[in-house]
Amino acid sequence: MVLYWILLPIVWVLIHIVWRVRVTGRNNIPKDRPAVIAPNHISDLDPVFILTVIFSFKRYRILAKQELFRNPFIGWFLRCMGAVPIDRGKGDLDTVNAVTAECSHGRGVLIFPEGTRTKDGKLGKLKSGAFVIAGQAGADMVPCRIIYGTRDGRLHPFCRMRICFGEPIPAADLQITDLRHQVKELRALRARLTAELERLYEENKFTDIPALPEPSAAPADKEVS
Repeated sequence: MVLYWILLPIVWVLIHIVWRVRVTGRNNIPKDRPAVIAPNHISDLDPVFILTVIFSFKRYRILAKQELFRNPFIGWFLRCMGAVPIDRGKGDLDTVNAVTAECSHGRGVLIFPEGTRTKDGKLGKLKSGAFVIAGQAGADMVPCRIIYGTRDGRLHPFCRMRICFGEPIPAADLQITDLRHQVKELRALRARLTAELERLYEENKFTDIPALPEPSAAPADKEVS
């Protein structure tokens, strides 16, 4: 925990030297109750950027894919920032239950509903894990859209970025009391978060970046006389 308090200001300074960051909607993050931050996912550095701009000395818990911890230094750094590895291929209910319990006792959680990074900056299909954790923990869910100001929508050194927090989905709307309707209600919640993340993108996207050129068609084979 002490290392987190030391690292957070250092990382904040480094990020603002290397990238041009603008934050909107930070006041949408609840301060007096637990929250699940639900961002889109483009770069492995996304959780570091998001937690740095939140700049809370009450450390969040991050659910991160197990593969990131194979590198000893990266694994050490992620653990200092509050990350826990999750084995996505096996369900890993023990980790999910532990994080849910922490959230129910007041710790904020950052989890990427897409479950993996996208390669083009566009929003992928959302999964249900973030909604289950928030619902069981009694936490609000805060949509978060991270936008990189590059032609391919991906992170590059010295690029601009916008990190946008939307209106929270109240905890009461995330609790599923009738398991017979669980699939239907989770589908509706995924659609609700998707719509909010897309709204955040449309209202905050960079409009001064030329689009990538369309790939040229392959030349037709010449006829042989």
